[in-house]
Amino acid sequence: MSKRMGYFGLGEEGYDRIYTDRELFSRVIKLFKPYKRSMTIVIIFVCLSSVSYGLTPFLMSLIIKQLETQSDPFLLVFFIINTLILNSLGYVFNYVNRRTGNRMVYGVCYNLRRQTNLRVLEQDLSFFDKYPTGRIVSRINSDGQKFGGSVTMFTELISSFLMFMIVLIPMIIISPLLTGVFMLVVPIVFAFTLSFRKIARRKSVFGQRSLAQVNAFVQESMAGIQIIKSFRQEESQFDNFQAINDQSYRVNMSRALYLSILFPSLDILIAVLYALLIFFGGNFILQGELSGSDIYLFLQSSLIMFAPILQIASFWPQFQEGLSAAERIFALQDSQSYIKQGDYVLDSIKGNIEFENLGFEYVPEKPVFKDFNLVIQPGENVAIVGHTGAGKSSLTKILLRLYEFQSGDVRVDGHSIRDISLSEYRKSIGFIPQVPFLWADTIENNVKYGSPDASDEDVIWALERSGGMEWIKNFDDGLKTYILERGKVLSMGQRQLIVFARVLLQNPSILILDEATASVDPFTEVQIQESMERVMQERTTIVIAHRLTTVRNVDRIIVLDHGKIVEEGNHESLLKKNGYYARLYNTYFRHQSYEFIEEIKSRQTEKTA
Repeated sequence: MSKRMGYFGLGEEGYDRIYTDRELFSRVIKLFKPYKRSMTIVIIFVCLSSVSYGLTPFLMSLIIKQLETQSDPFLLVFFIINTLILNSLGYVFNYVNRRTGNRMVYGVCYNLRRQTNLRVLEQDLSFFDKYPTGRIVSRINSDGQKFGGSVTMFTELISSFLMFMIVLIPMIIISPLLTGVFMLVVPIVFAFTLSFRKIARRKSVFGQRSLAQVNAFVQESMAGIQIIKSFRQEESQFDNFQAINDQSYRVNMSRALYLSILFPSLDILIAVLYALLIFFGGNFILQGELSGSDIYLFLQSSLIMFAPILQIASFWPQFQEGLSAAERIFALQDSQSYIKQGDYVLDSIKGNIEFENLGFEYVPEKPVFKDFNLVIQPGENVAIVGHTGAGKSSLTKILLRLYEFQSGDVRVDGHSIRDISLSEYRKSIGFIPQVPFLWADTIENNVKYGSPDASDEDVIWALERSGGMEWIKNFDDGLKTYILERGKVLSMGQRQLIVFARVLLQNPSILILDEATASVDPFTEVQIQESMERVMQERTTIVIAHRLTTVRNVDRIIVLDHGKIVEEGNHESLLKKNGYYARLYNTYFRHQSYEFIEEIKSRQTEKTA
């Protein structure tokens, strides 16, 4: 559809689905169940507000009648005072209605965003590999806001309907014929607006998708701003943004222009209707069938009724926008997570890990692992090495339950990780990523992330063990120092030491460490290596190794090539084999060794001699 309309990138996501109106209404009603009391208050005060405003024309007609007859001045004053009181009460009733209604709507939107965000956090990483985060964020925020606006309008619709019924009664009493003329237009108005329903829903969906596309692009640009500037691509990036932004403008203008046809058309119908009412009403006055106060009451009532009719009519396009927003949010909530989990809780994890006939693939028919087998003993330190694409990171991601494997099994202490409670399981596994991630928060809270109940003494202990306390003391605010997003004010080495402290505080039974490839100064290198050794003590450790010191010190090295173990053993034994690992060593590790540095120095000395 989007291609046919000349738009790009506005297709539905893989998890999108079409819901019937009945399914959507059922889901929406469930959202309001916790707010029964608020809904009751809203309905009561909507009724009171509608009655107070609906009776105002009637009282005004009585005032006009008293002015015409001049029969009782006290009665005239009585009607005027009652009109003022009724309008004041209407204001109060409307205030209570709107205040309670807004609180209810905000509560519903709050819960909707909370449920959706929770569902997104439960997804495995394959979900985020497929779908841009900017579009997901747009569904949670922008679509949630649009849904809230439609819900607010729904409460106003109830008020409009009641106003319509209240005002209709005196109109029928005054003149059934004029009321009949008036009512002839109502079905035309509703038929006209209902004809917009499907197209309005479709155009609203495209509008929301285009906004999500803009959000996704901006988010990606901000994340890659350093690369954009380094490659001097500011102008190119802006041109790409302009194309996406221009499309969003065209999509939403198309929607706005389409909907703008509705309201001027309705205005024309109402103008024709009002002209007919004045024509027939004037004839009734001339014939003596109706008084001036009766015609005033009828015309005022019809004017008051126009607003509810327009509101009811305009409700459909905006309601379709709300339904399309709800449909997108519910689709995100109903998206499938492929991670299988049980509810078994291990008292303690010793750290025995078994990969048995493991089969895993990111893309169907392109296996990363096939019949993969590996056993790691409790407390054993294992390094995984191999060329890019060998499966090193994939193996750790499976163990972390970030991706679901397709066949075979992975067991920890004899229990399948699919049977273990996911939250309890992850408490026992520490993960240190290749690029350390820090939140825009204090150093203390970054260390306590994952261990929120830790005391200040625990945090200081972890930082001292990781070697990070020395430089933190140089900050004026110490542990309370606020660091920017991703720890931008800190060096790479400092960020790594904070992450080490975070894991030490968690005290996991199993540690997965993806060594950083970034270069740091020699002093920080020593600190990091010492921190690694402390973190790895007395726990099962799997290291994706990039440093020579690491592969030399581990108990066992697993050499991977295209998802298969081609060699395993310790550093010395694998070098003696002069096989795959020896070639890796000479390519990636040998230049880090003391012997290699001395050999280079010796060659330089010979050249200068």
